[in-house]
Amino acid sequence: MMKKTLMAAAIALLAGGAQAADISLRVIGATSLPTGTLFQGVEFGGISGIDRAADGSYWAISDDRGGERGTPRFYNLSLDYDATAFNGVTINSQTYMQRPDGTTFPSNARTVDPEGLRVAPNGNLYWSSEGNWNANPASRYQPFVREMTTSGVFVREFATPAMYNYVDNATTGGRNNKLFEALTVAPDGTIWTANEDALVQDGPLTSIGNGSVVRVTALDPVSGAAGAQYAYELPPIPVDAVPGAPFGPDNGLPELLAISDTQFIAVERAFAFGVGNTIRLTLAEITADTTDVSGIASLTGADYTPMRRTLLLEMPITFEGITLDNIEGVSWGKTLANGNRTLVLVADNNFSATQSTQFIALEVSAVPEPEQYAQLLAGLGLLAFVRRTVRR
Repeated sequence: MMKKTLMAAAIALLAGGAQAADISLRVIGATSLPTGTLFQGVEFGGISGIDRAADGSYWAISDDRGGERGTPRFYNLSLDYDATAFNGVTINSQTYMQRPDGTTFPSNARTVDPEGLRVAPNGNLYWSSEGNWNANPASRYQPFVREMTTSGVFVREFATPAMYNYVDNATTGGRNNKLFEALTVAPDGTIWTANEDALVQDGPLTSIGNGSVVRVTALDPVSGAAGAQYAYELPPIPVDAVPGAPFGPDNGLPELLAISDTQFIAVERAFAFGVGNTIRLTLAEITADTTDVSGIASLTGADYTPMRRTLLLEMPITFEGITLDNIEGVSWGKTLANGNRTLVLVADNNFSATQSTQFIALEVSAVPEPEQYAQLLAGLGLLAFVRRTVRR
């Protein structure tokens, strides 16, 4: 298949003034599990976060809130692909997340909205919830980031900033279903999370005519406290919905994947009813002049410098012969026999009969001039990067 160049990525990733070279992605292949697939009598789907385990399998979390298809849960998967094809997916296990009191979340009520999942350095799992907005405070559940064991047992909850909490869904605080989707762990152990679209106080949601801004927040892996926070600017929605659509188009930041302590691959996911999904992969960077906005109550009209955003790859509705679904998760994958790393994307099927749980594998490679190869490796810190982040 034709390789797709990661636009301007080399300039952003090269250090010390090394000469730029291209970085490319090659689509290895895709596979899907159809909506309605059952595992242990429960419908599989809603996969919103995925991360590779130390043994080469993958942990994946379902965004079933309870009261939909069953008890909120996560899975262990095996992904079968090589440099030539994506051959299939095997569901190995299903586990229910537990609350602090040791009980599972109810299967008949919306009390949580699981979205992000990452493997912690100690082998446990970090996971995030968007919470559930309700006008009745007694039925309102706030967003959170927690740690659990691979058996689903609660370990602790991180102290996420109160600015993300639901207040009234109108004048300040989080917006319904627009909170902690993105979750990643940097090589130094810092956990990073972000809201999917703008907090009420930070301005309007993304639209065809306007972008928006979200907050990317650091969580200390030792103290559990929130640290620095940076603004990430989302662009306008690229494609409008068809006339007469039951709802308008949207855009959001569903995932981050750490490259280094200050660099991330960001997944931007836009959807237009009757048209489809547009997926953008960008390089999001915290630079020396990026403003810590944790002390700024509202970003509307505020003076700040956002994270640097570089478009890496735009994947339109049909890309390399693949009709893209609702991509929400990204993980580093296996290292191929040629030494190149891979990325795995996964789609949340929303338990819809018109969608599927789609998996896409991408090969990542550098394309330098031959005489620049050693210099490029040094600039990228590629060897150290592989040692620190690839789980074999």
